[in-house]
Amino acid sequence: MTELNSHSNSSAVPRWIWALQKLGPLIALLAVIGIFAAADSLQNEGGTFLTARNFRVVLAQTAVVAVAALGMTMIIIAGGIDLSAGTGLVLAATVLATSLDAGHHAFVATLLCVAVGCLTGLVNGFLISWLRIAPFIVTLGTMTIYLGIAKYLANETTVRPPLNSVPDSLGGLVSTHVESLFFGLPLGVWLALALALIVSAVLHFTVFGRYVFALGSNEATARLCGVNIPRLKTVIYMLGGLFLGIAGVYHFAKLKSVNPTGGLGMELRIIAAVVIGGGSLN
Repeated sequence: MTELNSHSNSSAVPRWIWALQKLGPLIALLAVIGIFAAADSLQNEGGTFLTARNFRVVLAQTAVVAVAALGMTMIIIAGGIDLSAGTGLVLAATVLATSLDAGHHAFVATLLCVAVGCLTGLVNGFLISWLRIAPFIVTLGTMTIYLGIAKYLANETTVRPPLNSVPDSLGGLVSTHVESLFFGLPLGVWLALALALIVSAVLHFTVFGRYVFALGSNEATARLCGVNIPRLKTVIYMLGGLFLGIAGVYHFAKLKSVNPTGGLGMELRIIAAVVIGGGSLN
């Protein structure tokens, strides 16, 4: 009877209140932007915050975290966490930079970057699912391992491949120069939006997406329903690594160089992006 009453009360909530709850993060974001714009207009006549150029710069600078957060979203929905995301991302970017520095073709170097990202996720997923070690412990350890490998590949220094080895298609991925814009925005921003739509569609309209939500909701129930939990966890972490590899390409494209220690602390920004975007750590 209590459950029935609570259900009827929740269904009686006005539609506009339900809409406000769903749009809460967006409304909060718009409020923060409004505060910054108002403060900027008070300091500078006319203001420089709400300009098309500043909008492009902010989107280009946050594209790296946004792409990495797509994979982290699936991991967090499934009830996991990945503290090695920052160092794994930079390890992939370091492989890209060292490959270009060694004279490899940009396409091959980019594929290696994405492959290394997938490999980091595969290692995490294997240790978590098949050895049944807590994700926090596993990824805390692999965070240091990936950092050490990146420093070894880079000889503990910043890797700067020759500029002539970096094609315009790669170097201009998140560039805000006019010649690199595509419909007013960097190509990398459009790619990030497309990836976000794909991830959203997969999570909401596929069996795999239902399995991800089921795993995060109740792992024991998902196992009783016939879901192969170890394999599902491995695939989820590998997909998270795939997005880290793509984000590694973005990371390199920003400065055309890679510092192997640049990923320390980045995992906090990636996790924060997921939470601010509506993902629940519960």
